[in-house]
Amino acid sequence: MLHADTVIAHYNEIALKLGHRKFFVSRLADNMRATLADLEVGAVRSVAGRLVVEAGSALPDEIARRLALTPGIANLWCAMTIPPDLDALDREIDGLLARWRPVGSFRVEVRRADKSFPVSSPEIAARLGARIVRSTGAPVDLKHAETVVYVLILPGRIYLALEKIEGCGGLPVSTGGRVLLMLSGGIDSPVAGLRMIRRGCRVYALHFHGAPYLSMASLEKARRLCTVLARGQGLTRLDSIAFGDVQSEIVGTAPTALRVVLYRRMMMRIATAVARDVDASAIVTGESLGQVASQTLTNMTVISAAAEVPVLRPLVGMDKREIMDYARREGTYEISIVPDQDCCTLFVPKHPTIAARLAEVEAAESKLDVAALVQDAVAKREQFAIEPAWASTTQDLAGEIS
Repeated sequence: MLHADTVIAHYNEIALKLGHRKFFVSRLADNMRATLADLEVGAVRSVAGRLVVEAGSALPDEIARRLALTPGIANLWCAMTIPPDLDALDREIDGLLARWRPVGSFRVEVRRADKSFPVSSPEIAARLGARIVRSTGAPVDLKHAETVVYVLILPGRIYLALEKIEGCGGLPVSTGGRVLLMLSGGIDSPVAGLRMIRRGCRVYALHFHGAPYLSMASLEKARRLCTVLARGQGLTRLDSIAFGDVQSEIVGTAPTALRVVLYRRMMMRIATAVARDVDASAIVTGESLGQVASQTLTNMTVISAAAEVPVLRPLVGMDKREIMDYARREGTYEISIVPDQDCCTLFVPKHPTIAARLAEVEAAESKLDVAALVQDAVAKREQFAIEPAWASTTQDLAGEIS
């Protein structure tokens, strides 16, 4: 069909940054280069409010597939480069029409970023549209076309494309600071991580597993989930904590109904220590208000009090269906639903409190050597550097977990 040799990335929110736009565009270009580092692509250049990637020997479709997951990009074109001459553009359109025709109605959308080009955008669109109509008889619909032919005129060249690929939007990673994600093997926390990545944050992950009382299956899931997070931000650090002994200590001393709140407060203390180690400014959780006993407003307030850095909850106002839909779209759902032994299910009481009081929680914690438990857990943590899984499908990733 179209012999594309270039991928053009358009940004949206970055364009609103005014005096800081150059910084954001530069960071996005660097992130794009990192995403494509193992492909034999050409230059990545900023031209007239777009980022242009020369495909080199790489497939433009593969370049676009990866860049669609790169935060900061609104949409992409896989485009053919044409000399800045209308006769050359006519010839390419004629060659294209020998092997392609619009599906249903069509329109031609022309963007003339090079204002020195002697012909206006409406004139070019009308010229090309008439040529397509003569060749194919396809109807023109300027508002609700089923097929759009895109033309972009930049200094020294014209680009022709037949498809707009939606990007994930947001802001470039590393423009929004560092955060530490408390990553379980479930559905919610990976979605929270993805949302923070798309707000420009560099996300570090921390996973708690139930060893020595439960299997390591949840850690393997966390590692697989990090390969999906890494598609948006590159190499991703995952720290893992064996939390079973901490839970056992709490069970031996604390009132049964308070166990879950005490578990979460200990996790917050451990997460605070790890956040400081990676210079993260906040802890991120996948909590949604009212979803489980520990996520009532009262309990979340008591739990947050144990953290010494801000706690961000990007899913707090979302319901479960919204979160699941997001997870399916982003490729984490199939991994998250693989059965495992989550530490959150270890020693959980039948009727946990939904309205813990800080005074009673602190009284229960006074019977624990909190500082020693935190120090020991942090000292024994494992660390992993997770690469993005470009080649694997989500189903492959889910199937590898045992």
